[in-house]
Parts: sequence; structure tokens; C-alpha cells
Amino acid sequence: MSSETALTPATAPAVLTRRADFVAANRGKRVARPGFVLLVNPNRGQGKRYGITVTKKIGNAVVRNRMKRRFRVLLREALPDSGLPDHDHVLIGRETGIERDFSALRSELARALEKAAKGDVDPPRRRRPNTRPNRRKPQK
Repeated sequence: MSSETALTPATAPAVLTRRADFVAANRGKRVARPGFVLLVNPNRGQGKRYGITVTKKIGNAVVRNRMKRRFRVLLREALPDSGLPDHDHVLIGRETGIERDFSALRSELARALEKAAKGDVDPPRRRRPNTRPNRRKPQK
């Protein structure tokens, strides 16, 4: 986005807050980068929206919040120009994203958005088999 164009509430992408939207995004396109994983999924005409998630596996709360702030700035800069129209964009933080340079993250996000737009995405994740024993008692 050019520096002359101010980001107004009308042009800013909306934020995903519902769990169902994050779950739906998980079924979409996946582009893995060293600092994050980008998920992109069509949202039936609701505009460009974004969500950020960083699991508790990564650092403490201070580290996770710092990572989310950095991702928020990256997405607000990139999505108005490079984001896919009428799609949800979700960034999942990775451990290596903590120490990555901001300019490196910016270029990785630009490449990930380009790959998602072209359809050049990573294969879907393999699901782990259900190893939990069946705890229900058989009915008589």
C-alpha cells in the first residue's frame, strides 16, 4: 500500500473473531513459510478478512503477544493491495517467527500471498489418527 493512502476503517480488512471462521480457514489453501503458515479460504463475499493465532507452544504470553502485534501490522499493510478479494487470511505463528527480522517477515508474507493467488500451495496437512480409546460403554 502506498504511503499516500491512509488506512481507514472502510478500507481496512475486517478481523476474524469466531472459532468457526478459523476452522473453515483450516480447510482452505495452505502456504508454509519459515516464520508462519498462511491459510487462505473463500468467505462468500464478506471482503478481505484476517485472523492471527499463536499457540501456547510458542514462548510465554509476552512473546506471543509481540508476535501477534507484528503479524497484525504486516497484514494491515499487505492485505489491501495483495490480499485475495473475498477471502479469509489466517496467519499461524511458528517458533522461528519470534526472532525473524520484520523485513524478512514482510517479504515472506508477500511471497505467500502471491503463491496463494496463483494456486501454488502446499499439500494439505495429514491428519493424525485417532489414538484415544473408546470410553463409551457398550449398551445392553
